[in-house]
Amino acid sequence: MTLNINKIRDDFPILKTLINSNPLVYLDNAATTQKPQSVIDAITDYYTRYNSNVHRGAHHLSNLATDAHENARKTVQKYINAEYDHEIVFTSGTTESINLVAFSFGEAFVNPGDEIIVTEMDHHSNFVPWQMLCDRKRARFRVVPFNENGDIRLDILEEMLNEKTRLVAFNHVSNSLGTVNPAREIIKMAHDAGAAVLVDAAQSIQHIEHDVQALDADFYAFSGHKIYGPTGIGVLYGKEKWLDAIPPYKSGGEMIDLVSIEKTTYNKLPFKFEAGTPNIVGPIGMAAAIDYINALNFSDIMTYEDKILEYGRKRLLEIDGLTIYSNAKRRASILPFNIAGIHHFDLGTLLDSHGIAVRTGHHCTQPIMTALGIEGNVRASLAIYNTKEDIDALIEGIYKAMKLLGR
Repeated sequence: MTLNINKIRDDFPILKTLINSNPLVYLDNAATTQKPQSVIDAITDYYTRYNSNVHRGAHHLSNLATDAHENARKTVQKYINAEYDHEIVFTSGTTESINLVAFSFGEAFVNPGDEIIVTEMDHHSNFVPWQMLCDRKRARFRVVPFNENGDIRLDILEEMLNEKTRLVAFNHVSNSLGTVNPAREIIKMAHDAGAAVLVDAAQSIQHIEHDVQALDADFYAFSGHKIYGPTGIGVLYGKEKWLDAIPPYKSGGEMIDLVSIEKTTYNKLPFKFEAGTPNIVGPIGMAAAIDYINALNFSDIMTYEDKILEYGRKRLLEIDGLTIYSNAKRRASILPFNIAGIHHFDLGTLLDSHGIAVRTGHHCTQPIMTALGIEGNVRASLAIYNTKEDIDALIEGIYKAMKLLGR
């Protein structure tokens, strides 16, 4: 199957936007992706045709909403190849998914003197919750560094793992470096040491393979808005044995079985972790996004995005004084760079004046920036609708900015 990129671009109405009379060049996909018309239509359809609360309703609209909501759970289950649909917990996003595990797993299994391991390249959302857990439980917080190429130091991870390690958390793809971490190898190392594993898949879910059973991940977290779906919806996959073993993260309606003055018992999975009225339309929109991806050949998506990524690296390296911050063994979707003598924010602002959307700053990965010896950088990040022409526009915009700034 050959991807029809022009057809794909036509599916995303926002890409027809003009910024200062310039066509939008959207290269901020690591922050959030744009939405195809099918996702927009699915959201509109819910609000215009069957808006209602889910579960326990005795009327037609509630039944329609419940069916759509729970069918979305099955869509996610199949997309990541979970064994059961009740292993799919809907959250507000990757951040809440990780916080849920940090709190609930921590309450059940982490004691004073135990150890949690993360990596130096993790997003703050997969870093700070574990720091807080360790502070709360008087456990030890340990961090695996990366090398000069942007690859995780597996030799150091191997030295760190011991009988006190309770959990290892890492991102499958770094949102700042684009490094694709060797997930299966890391998970096996952790399991051999008796530790559980959480994989932050926020940046990998739409770019590379995603099979939780093949990975043998204990927990796996991602956000709908990173895969062309709406914001405010995320997924926590957890193996049934772990979700059964850990306590609820939040309490209220839906997550209960029986409430009395003496005691409360909890609902079955996954509702044990879904307190209150859920974001009903979020899973519906996310399922529509997954359907959109599934209509394409995922192998073709990966091949195409890799070609655009390498083209972008080649073109950027033609620019005098430009540094790209990653030369990892395997990379995906991210082009992080700075130009000597130009502040990253100034460059991002000037690019925006030409309709080119990039992200600047530390990208919620300050430990990475500290390791690199910088305050921040410019990050261009790719998705399926990006083209070589987008990269060429970025390069042209950089040259215009350099000229304006006297470089």
